[in-house]
Amino acid sequence: MPTALTITPQRRRDGTVLLTVAGEIDLSNSAELARTLDRFSGGVVIDLTAVDYLDSAGLNVLFAHAERLELIAPPLLQPILTVSGLADLSTVHAPPGDGPAA
Repeated sequence: MPTALTITPQRRRDGTVLLTVAGEIDLSNSAELARTLDRFSGGVVIDLTAVDYLDSAGLNVLFAHAERLELIAPPLLQPILTVSGLADLSTVHAPPGDGPAA
């Protein structure tokens, strides 16, 4: 059974896209995230604050678009982004009020 994933796109005033993602990103739904990212050109901000789980399939999708991503990551995901090396390729911020990010 696929795990729950919600992706809400929003165009910001500066023209960049903000994707607010909630739930789990894993093998069962990572293609949905990839298709959503493929719909937009240019920079994309992904708010991962409400993501409870991120596996290697989800990381692979993020790596494929790393050069154009800005990630908002909660403390739960920051070690994963750092150890995987994704934080070296993309800008990573902590959610407002959570302190420094990776």
